[in-house]
Amino acid sequence: MSSRFLLYLLKRFGMAIFTIFLVIALTFFIMHAIPASPFSAEKALNDATIRALEAKYGFDKPVIVQFFNYLGNLFHLDFGLSTAWVGKTVSELIGDAFGYSATIGLSAAIIALTLGVVLGAFAALTRGRWPDKIIQVVTTALVSMPSFVVATLFLLIFALRLRWFPTMGSQPGGLVLPIISLSLYPMAYTTRLERSAMLDVLGQDYVRTARAKGLPRPKIIYKHALKNALGPVVTYAGPMMAYILTGSMVVENIFAVPGLGRLFVNSMMRTDYMMIMGVTIFLATLIISLNLLSDILYKLLDPRIDLR
Repeated sequence: MSSRFLLYLLKRFGMAIFTIFLVIALTFFIMHAIPASPFSAEKALNDATIRALEAKYGFDKPVIVQFFNYLGNLFHLDFGLSTAWVGKTVSELIGDAFGYSATIGLSAAIIALTLGVVLGAFAALTRGRWPDKIIQVVTTALVSMPSFVVATLFLLIFALRLRWFPTMGSQPGGLVLPIISLSLYPMAYTTRLERSAMLDVLGQDYVRTARAKGLPRPKIIYKHALKNALGPVVTYAGPMMAYILTGSMVVENIFAVPGLGRLFVNSMMRTDYMMIMGVTIFLATLIISLNLLSDILYKLLDPRIDLR
C-alpha cells in the first residue's frame, strides 16, 4: 500500500469524522432550538412534574453543557433515554428496529446491484436490438416512479386485491413487497449506469486489441470489459444505500414494518427529541460510512483514479 493511498485514506476518514460531527451538532442544536419541552404535550403533567422530568433527562442544564455531555455519551454509543418509551434507551430501540431495516436495505441493495449489472451489461451487448430497447423503456419508467408510489401500488394490488402477500411487514413474508419496492429504482439506475459504462469500455483500444488477438468473447467480456465497467456502479453504491435507507422511512410506514423509518416517524409524532436525534445521527453515520467505503473500493478497483 503506497504512502499516497494511506494519505488519501487519512484524508477521507478525517472528512467523514468531521461531517459526522457537523451532523451531530446541527441535529442537537436544531432540536434544542424548539421552544416547547418534549413533555409539554402531555396535558396531564403539571409544571412541577415537567421540571422534574427535565432534570432527570438533563434538559435543565445549559445547552452547551448538554451538548458536551451528549458528545461524551456518544463516544460510549449511548444515545440517551427515550422520553416517549419509558424505561427504554434510544440505543436499545434503534437496535431492535435496525434488524428489520437492515434486512430490507441489504436485500434491496443486493437485488438492485446484481440485476442492474447483469441487465446493464446485457443491454450493452445487445445494443440497438429489441432486448436493449425493452430494458431501456422499462428502466426509464422505473426511474421516474418514486419508491412510495411503487409501494402503494404493490400494497393495493398484491396485498389487498390479490392477497398474495400480507399487508404488514411484521408478518411472515411481509418484507417481500417492501424489499421489491425499494430495489426497483436503484436497480433501474444501476442498469443505465452499467450499460453506459459497458459501451464505453467495449469501445476502448485494449478491447479491440483483445478481439484482434482472437481471445474468446466470454473472456473479453468477463475479464476485461465487465471489471472495468463496474467503477461507476461501485461509486453509486454509497448514494444508493442512502436512497434505500431514507426511502425506507416511507415504505416501512406503508407496510407497517417495525424498522427505523417507522420508529423515526413515531418519535416525531411523540416529540421524542432523544430518539429523533439518535435515529438521525445513526442513519447519517451509516450513510457517510457507506459512501467512504464505496470511494475506497472504487480506488482499489481502478488504480488509475487520481487520489485527491
